Parts: sequence; C-alpha cells; structure tokens
Amino acid sequence: MMEPPAAACASCRRRLLPPPLLCLLLGALCLPPALGLYTVNAVYGDTITMPCRLEVPDGLMFGKWKYEMPNGSPVFIAFRSSTKKNVQYDDVPDYKDRLSLSENYTLSIKNARISDEKRFVCMLVTEDDVSEEPTIVKVFKQPSQPEILHQADFLETEKLQMLGECVARDSYPEGNITWYKNGRVLQPVEEAVVINLQSVANKSTGLFTMTSSLQYMPTKEDANAKFSCVVTYYGPSGQKTIQSEPVVFDVHYPTEKVTIQVLPQSSTIKEGDNITLKCSGNGNPPPQEFLFYIPGETEGIRSSDTYSMTDVRRNATGEYKCSLTDKSMMDSTTITVHYLDLQLTPSGEVTKQIGEALPVSCTISSSRNATVFWIKDNTRMQTSPSFSSLQYQDAGNYICATTLQEVEGLQKRKTLKLIVEGKPQIKMTKKTNTNKMSKTIVCHVEGFPKPAVQWTVTGSGSIINKTEETKYVNGKFSSKIVIAPEENVTLTCIAENQLERTVTSLNVSAISIPEYDEPEDRNDDNSEKVNDQAKLIVGIVVGLLLAALVAGVVYWLYVKKSNDAKGKSEKAAAQNFPSLPRAASKHVDKDLGNIEENKKLEENNHKSET
Repeated sequence: MMEPPAAACASCRRRLLPPPLLCLLLGALCLPPALGLYTVNAVYGDTITMPCRLEVPDGLMFGKWKYEMPNGSPVFIAFRSSTKKNVQYDDVPDYKDRLSLSENYTLSIKNARISDEKRFVCMLVTEDDVSEEPTIVKVFKQPSQPEILHQADFLETEKLQMLGECVARDSYPEGNITWYKNGRVLQPVEEAVVINLQSVANKSTGLFTMTSSLQYMPTKEDANAKFSCVVTYYGPSGQKTIQSEPVVFDVHYPTEKVTIQVLPQSSTIKEGDNITLKCSGNGNPPPQEFLFYIPGETEGIRSSDTYSMTDVRRNATGEYKCSLTDKSMMDSTTITVHYLDLQLTPSGEVTKQIGEALPVSCTISSSRNATVFWIKDNTRMQTSPSFSSLQYQDAGNYICATTLQEVEGLQKRKTLKLIVEGKPQIKMTKKTNTNKMSKTIVCHVEGFPKPAVQWTVTGSGSIINKTEETKYVNGKFSSKIVIAPEENVTLTCIAENQLERTVTSLNVSAISIPEYDEPEDRNDDNSEKVNDQAKLIVGIVVGLLLAALVAGVVYWLYVKKSNDAKGKSEKAAAQNFPSLPRAASKHVDKDLGNIEENKKLEENNHKSET
C-alpha cells in the first residue's frame, strides 16, 4: 500500500543520504493542495481533455498526473518519460482503459463520469525541481425531457386532488421543476395549488431524478387548459430548460343551466313533419337523462337527452319543457304546427249534361293566410270557375291549389275532372266549289262523347266512305264530302254516340243546276262575335218594324180622313147634276168602283206593311 504523504516525508528526513529525486517527489507530495482556478467543463459520456498548463522546463525528466482524494491524499494515474518516450498508466480501476497522455502531457479521459468530477494535478519533474498545476473537472448531464406521469383521469371543481407528477431523469447537477398552466407559472396557493419537489441520486451513476407533484383545485374555466412542466438544469454553457408535452384534463363541473331546442332547426313546422326535442345541460359530463313535459301532460316523461315525435298534427301546438331528473332546472320552448286544409266541392270525376248548372266551391282552413288559385289543363286561370250553363269547352281537368308562402313545402291541391255530355246535334251546309265542277257538303256535329258520323245517299242507301273530318275541339267537329252529282240527290248525315242517334238530310241539286250556296259555320273562335252581331241585327230589324208600324197607322188614318171628305163632295155634285146621261153614269159608277177598289188595295197594302 502507498504510504500517507506525511509518513513518506518523515521517512525521507530520517534517511542520511536520500536520493535527490526521491526527496523531490516526496516533497511534492508534502505540498499543500494548490488553489488553481482553471476548470474544465465536460459533458457526461464525452471525453475530458485536460492540458498541462506548465511550461516544459529544461532538463525535464518525466511528467505525471494525479488526482486528489476527498481526504487530500494523491492518487497517481499516468506517467510519461521525456527520455524514453514511454507512457505508463497506474493500476487505478476507475480509469482503466480510459486514460490517454499525449507528448505535451495533455491528459484525456474517455467516457466522462460523475466520479470524474475531481481536482487533477499535472506534475513536471527535473533533477532540481517539481512543478505542479491543478485543474478542476466539472461534469454536466442534461436531464431527459420531463414527463407528466400518474395523470388524473379527470378533475372535479371545488376539490383539491392530485393532477400528476412531473419527472425529469438523469440530471447532473440536480435541476429544478416548475409547473405551468396555459404558459403561465403556477405559484403555490394554500389549499388550491400544492407543489412538492423531490430529488433522488442514483448510487451507481450519481445522476439525479427530480420529481415534482402537483395538487390542484380546478375551476370551470380550467376546461381545455394546458398543463405542462419545465425542468431547469445547468450545462457547460450555463442554465438551460426543457419543457414537457402539454396535457389537457377533463374538468368535471355541475350543470348550471338546462336548454331545450327543436331539431331540425327550422323556422316553421308543418303537419306531417318529424321533430325531435333535445335537452342539454351545460355541466361536464352533461346529464344523460331528462324529464320532458308535453302539452296536456302533468307528469314529465323520463328519457335520454332527446324525445322524438313523428307525423305531428296541429294539436301538437303548445309549450314544451324539459328539466333535470330532480326537477331543479327547467327550460321551455313553444312549437307551432302549421296546417292547411282544402275542401273542393264537387271533386273527383263529375259528368254533367250540356246546359246544366254546376256550382263549384273551394274553401281552405289554415294556420296563416293562404292564397288560392285554379289551374285548368295545366294553365293557370285568372278567375275561379263558375258554370251557370255548361258548354263543351267547360270540360277539362280543374285543380284548386293553395299554399302557405311562409311555410316551405306546405301546399294542398284537389282535382275536379269535369265531363260535359250532350246528344249529337247536326247542321248541314253545301256550297259550289270555285271550279264549278264539284260541290262540298259539310256535316257540322256537336256532342260528347264524340259522335260517330256516317254519310248515306237517300234512296239508294249507299254509304259514302270518302270523308274528311276536322279536329274534335270543345265537343265540335265537321265531316266533309266533295261530290259532283249529275242529277238531284238527297244526302243523309248520321251522328251517333252513347246518348242518341241523330239523322239529318239535305237536298243537293245537280252540278248543272244553279242553286244558292249555304256558307259553312264559322269556327268556334268567332262564334261569340257572330252571336253578338246577330243580336245587333235582330235589334235593328225590330226597331225598323216598330217604326214602320207607327208610320202605317198614321198613313191609314190620313187615307181614311181623305176618303170621307171625297164622298161628301161627290154626293153634293150629284144633287147639283141630276140629269147626267146613262153613259156618264156608268162612267161615274166605274170611277166610283175604281175608287172603292183603290181603297181596298190601300187597306191591303197597309196590312201587308204592318
């Protein structure tokens, strides 16, 4: 074993002729520790490099490195001869295969450890002197990134509980841990924020593990808050920090408000819709069950957070409520179910006879003002239909429709299929064509269902098949034939439907015999105009006849008065001339007879004029 330095010095003094080198070495051991300020900072696991900060003297024999034990005793670890150029390393277990001493006496230690944090001394020895220069080694180890362990599953308001532990491992020297919430430092607060920090050193490595626990009383505002911790440590270049990953905790707090809403969120609800009432509380976790109160029901219906209603009717209008199961909180909403009713009288398929009256009514009942309009055969009508005397053109498909403008999708419609039936009516016309070589005979037919038309020649009974028909519109159509008769003929037009069979005949002269042509009926578009003109003509004729009657009466009175005066004058003349010859008398009688005849003629003419 190596002797203690003091004993070695005493032994040297007791010797009579000590070798000079041995005494120098022993004297070096007896020197007090040097208070050098030079420090080498090393990173744990890296190589420590310590230059010998002495100038190499002349006559150098060798150089050595040692380190000092905590009690001050030296331990030599490396030797290098300046003459033989060989290097020797002492048998020190902690530094086996870790040392390297260069030619300039720089000592390198591989794989730096915490135990390497010592006072090392470089020694240069000559025959006359021993020079020393100490070097302080500091070793630093960056801790691992801190982690928040043993995290709480959730936090409850108004309750102090363990949030978690922040752990940073393998640090040297030991560091410090700070807690943060949303980037701000959490300071200890009595019964609200409690922080405890512990550091434990690993006996084999000397590295520290820091653990900081956080007890925290959260509030409702801490929902979604980010908690993190930061470890502060020292490195070769100074103070540094490492932050943990942030953690968000589920904060539980009681419900303070209940809200009811109607789904889907539409501004209007109409009959037939499906709606869902949703009740929610602002607590966390939210309540899972509620009581729903339906209009007309005194007791609440226990359900989950939703209550569904399908195919709602107008009687579902009213106030709906929901509350917590303990009835401590409640909210309400009013639902209005809009409706629209339409009644059409008559409706469906209706069959009437031409000329009959048909009253039609379309009434509505709705939750709001509604508009009504009529459609006939896909064309919107300007006015509502009114049938005092049905015509064929009145037949068709009628739709009475109504809609609520403020309620999307709420509309109703009903249909009336009106059928106007009539027995066949026939009118025949004829005209000579412009080429004077043929005549056109037309059979104008009215009736519904559409009559079937057949042409025959009276007498022979032969059927004419070569005919032309116009389009059947509003219960009317025409059947036409073109003939060139060599003699007078009688043509018969037969029209027949399910109601009746109608027969009409027309005499047609031979093509060589002139006759008055009859114009064809005008089309339906001008029928009303023709009727108006006919009414005007009839009025004019009646007026002229009345005027002629008045004039005839006046004229008759005038003639009668004139004849009475003439008779009196003739009687007076006879008395004055009694002796006229017979011939003259005859002549007079003849004249008188002519007068009486003229009088009768005038009376007859007056009657005929009347």
